[in-house]
Amino acid sequence: MAKKSNDTPVEALVAVIVKGLQEKKGLDICSLDLRKTGSAMADFFVLCHGGSARQVDALADSVEEEVRKALAEKPRHREGSDEAEWVLLDYVNVVVHVFSEEKRQFYRLEELWGDGGITRYENVN
Repeated sequence: MAKKSNDTPVEALVAVIVKGLQEKKGLDICSLDLRKTGSAMADFFVLCHGGSARQVDALADSVEEEVRKALAEKPRHREGSDEAEWVLLDYVNVVVHVFSEEKRQFYRLEELWGDGGITRYENVN
């Protein structure tokens, strides 16, 4: 039986999520530390975008697989797979947002939630 996401240290979960995104060459990966904002529903958001709908879906699948293998956890909720323009994976303390480039530029979550601190990760070629 899978553990609940709030049983894992949040930083470990973020690291595994980033690894899953890098495995499928997610673009402009970043994490937003929301713990100091006071009004967030999670401790972290992890964001990236893909170059196509197929890649967006593959990125979300990769995150699920890496987290399941490393931490024996699965998301509480997955949303947006039908359109694959913005797929959300809710791991309780960490919410993953995988966008198409167009949707990411439109919603600009980094600007809305970046007050707590942004960590950017290397693109893998």
